[in-house]
Amino acid sequence: MSPTQPPPKLLTSLPAYQTLQSIYTTQKSTPTLTLRSLFDKDPQRFEKLSRAYESTYGPPTQLLVDLSKNLINDDVLEALLQLAKEAGVEEQRDRMFAGEHINTSEDRAVLHTALRNFGDSPSLAPTSNEAGVSEVQEVLSHMEKFTEQIRSGEWKGFTGKPITAIVNIGIGGSDLGPSMVVNALTPYTQRSLRAFFVSNIDGTHIAETLRECDAETTLFVIASKTFTTQETMENAGTAKAWFIAAAASKLSDAKKAEDAVSKHFVAVSTNTSSVTQFGISPSNMFPFWDWVGGRYSLWSSIGLSIALMVGYPNFRQLLEGAHGMDLHFKQTKLEDNIPILLGLLGVWYGDFWGAQSVAVLPYDQYMSRFAEYFQQADMESNGKSVTRGGERVNYQTGPILWGASGTNGQHSFYQLLHQGTKLVPADFLAPCTSHNAPRADDPTLHHRILLSNFFAQTEALAFGKSEVEVREELGIKEGSGDTQKEALVKSKVFEGNRPSTSVMFPLMTPATLGALISMYEHKIFTQGVVWGVNSFDQMGVELGKVLAKNILKQLGKPEDVKGHDSSTAGLIHYYQKFRKE
Repeated sequence: MSPTQPPPKLLTSLPAYQTLQSIYTTQKSTPTLTLRSLFDKDPQRFEKLSRAYESTYGPPTQLLVDLSKNLINDDVLEALLQLAKEAGVEEQRDRMFAGEHINTSEDRAVLHTALRNFGDSPSLAPTSNEAGVSEVQEVLSHMEKFTEQIRSGEWKGFTGKPITAIVNIGIGGSDLGPSMVVNALTPYTQRSLRAFFVSNIDGTHIAETLRECDAETTLFVIASKTFTTQETMENAGTAKAWFIAAAASKLSDAKKAEDAVSKHFVAVSTNTSSVTQFGISPSNMFPFWDWVGGRYSLWSSIGLSIALMVGYPNFRQLLEGAHGMDLHFKQTKLEDNIPILLGLLGVWYGDFWGAQSVAVLPYDQYMSRFAEYFQQADMESNGKSVTRGGERVNYQTGPILWGASGTNGQHSFYQLLHQGTKLVPADFLAPCTSHNAPRADDPTLHHRILLSNFFAQTEALAFGKSEVEVREELGIKEGSGDTQKEALVKSKVFEGNRPSTSVMFPLMTPATLGALISMYEHKIFTQGVVWGVNSFDQMGVELGKVLAKNILKQLGKPEDVKGHDSSTAGLIHYYQKFRKE
């Protein structure tokens, strides 16, 4: 239990907030923060506002984070850094790494960083005695041994065949993290294994997955800390029933089919009695602890499906890459601290410029689930309207996060980014080298085209195209008198001044992905501290669950439907009228 902390101050009460508000007000009345003028005035702007990250912890890992296309100058940056100091970002960061109970509503430590601390970084070693911290390496060793048994073919199914399919059954962080990482690290996967991720309680999800699987060669990873999560356990029960039916038809013995469950089901959980009752051997249970939040759990045994697909050495490199970024976040001064700078930019756009959303746009098809993963990580963390002290905020907190892989998004929503009425700060991410060279005659052609779009989009967003440039291009002089031509001119003007951050890296590797995920985790943490909210609980997901359990009991007969508003009752009655059993 940590010492009681004073409640956080509201963002709007901080002196640096007033400074930033004054800068923004001046900017709106007499615009000075235009990217064209900022670059024209300072030829060294890129050098001054880009940050190179290089970690030698584990595999060498490099990132380039270009902040120069953001609506900031020296005054803005200075005030934002002062805001971080006044909000106590550094102090709260140190409390987190020390294992203090900064998750105040649940009285818990926040120690996901301990899952990737391999003991040789004393400055990051938790000083608390939280249960489980000393067991991390033991669980990792268990994961290493088990994954090698599966991948080598040593582990056999009930008919003596090796495993060829991994089905991860979980939801939220128990699904989004593993599925995103496995997708992002596809080049490192063992191609003789196929991965499936089942999360939705919609029976279609498990049904379609099972159609792709053979019971003799499928391993189910049931990921639920308590082994009570409704969606996960219903899907697990369906998978078990399917498996037993298939095994019984092969073995002609119901008892042997039940016993075969232990060869095809493992659990990521802490509930030994429920796991055993399900039919899973305790020796095939991989625990984690209550200080591991769901959206930070891929670093724990929840990452078992990752390790199975990419191999334990690559899983460890993922953790090492994240640990390297932890060191950077913990040890680097504010003005060069990449996660803190990213977090402060988010506050600048959300609380002063009124931006309500952020786009995450990876130019890497393997990262197609990256934005979806960080929707949970960001929106569940900071989608709060009350501070840690219980005070209602009077400013914006967590943004709406969305995105898609390039160049698909260019043919979808980029129109709004360029010419819409909403300001949407965007993060662009891209590797310098692709894992694939599909054309023998020109191996890098696809990637050159991809990156030419990556570079062009941030340039277009920043600088746009003026009316003068459009008229010159079209050969239409001002005051032509042709209404149709004048409308055409206006429609082709790009105002520019749309901010973006570019993140580049040499190649997508496990360590690089680990560093990127950790970078965004700490960005989200920084923003939560500035806003004064608890980034580590998720009370907002509970009410709907409670109501759903009550409604489920009422779905049998129309006369059972009680205690609802007319809309909810009407919808339930419509369902009851047209459903088919």
